[in-house]
Amino acid sequence: MNHEVLKSVIYDQHKIIESCKIVEREYNFDLNANYVVVGLRRAGKSTLLYKIIQDLIKNGTDWNQIIYINFEDERLSEFSITDFNDILSVQAEMSDKKGWFFLDEVQNIEGWEKFARRMADSKEHTFITGSNSNMLSREIESRLGGRYLTKYVTPYNFREFLTANNLDFSEKSVLATKESGKIKRAMESYFHFGGFPENLTYIDKREYVSSIYQKILLGDIAARNGIRNTNGLRLLIKKIGESVKDEVSYSKLHNILKSIGVNISKDVVIDYIGYAQQSFLVFAIRNYYSKFVEKETTPKYYFNDNGLLNLFLNNGEPRLLENLVAINLWNKYKNSVYYLKGKNFDADFFVEDTGEVIQVAYSITNISDDRETKALAEAAKSVKEAKRFIITYEEEDELTIDGVKIEVIPIWKWLIRN
Repeated sequence: MNHEVLKSVIYDQHKIIESCKIVEREYNFDLNANYVVVGLRRAGKSTLLYKIIQDLIKNGTDWNQIIYINFEDERLSEFSITDFNDILSVQAEMSDKKGWFFLDEVQNIEGWEKFARRMADSKEHTFITGSNSNMLSREIESRLGGRYLTKYVTPYNFREFLTANNLDFSEKSVLATKESGKIKRAMESYFHFGGFPENLTYIDKREYVSSIYQKILLGDIAARNGIRNTNGLRLLIKKIGESVKDEVSYSKLHNILKSIGVNISKDVVIDYIGYAQQSFLVFAIRNYYSKFVEKETTPKYYFNDNGLLNLFLNNGEPRLLENLVAINLWNKYKNSVYYLKGKNFDADFFVEDTGEVIQVAYSITNISDDRETKALAEAAKSVKEAKRFIITYEEEDELTIDGVKIEVIPIWKWLIRN
């Protein structure tokens, strides 16, 4: 690889990083460790690396020690595994001090794992980002030999979103009428358009989210996996979006597509859903009481950002509300999150680690006869020492149904608290 081209890429990136204004996020890094930073496209992975670099510079590191390579730069379109050694050579040319290496979207280079492992073995400071969950697979972990810690990055959570909008969410502000009103207004935007950091600067937020979705669909899913039937893929993702809140099997999705003239096999449906999960577009939550096969084949699917889901819905507030709760729980607890469904009970979420049983209802009326509260009360009885919640859009209360105490809390307060 031409060293002058590499240096040009690095120096141009230095200017970008130096001028970048960064919102504090709820992530911490141990600078004695190496990291693989993964997550949804445009979730802010690169900006987290920028923050690490800015802090290093403040603490005395020289810019010439910073080697930041973005592998989506068109100047590196011909870069291959044989060129990685040139990165080390360029760093030695730039500084006689130890370097800090930041390899952004490195999954674009086949065989990157071998170089990453060599860097760790050589005790080089190395941070790697990627937008493909294959980088979290057991195979990759095996190839890296436990030499890297994994950091999963999401779009802004609600606290980070409020911080980015310069809104205080202390107890004083939550209780104050005027300040809480500002928080609720921010929730309306977050609820419908999600938490992609750059979206705060756009007037047409839906269009921006749509552009990200197209890149995920056509780039991270279709192009990366050699999918030619992009229309079938689009319709499948659309049907998954319309099915949020509901159990949905591979067979059901296959039959839905078949009924509208999309001729793809069930095996292809399974593959496409797997690719969507690998790209962090969607994730699955399973029934705690189901047998293994049913757990794997009939889950509920959710989108990793509300703005993405909202592209597929009309008047879909109940689905958006449940999706937002699912995002928060999944990001915090991952595979400890289930839903509960049995013969006589049903609850939207159960967190095994904490014992929380959660029902989501956009609005609750006629409380004593409400289906959501009765279903939650019955489901909670199946879990020893359960903590019971109903999450609404704006209603707040404390109920006792069939001897079971239930806290009713609006989504904005719950997200600040969690």
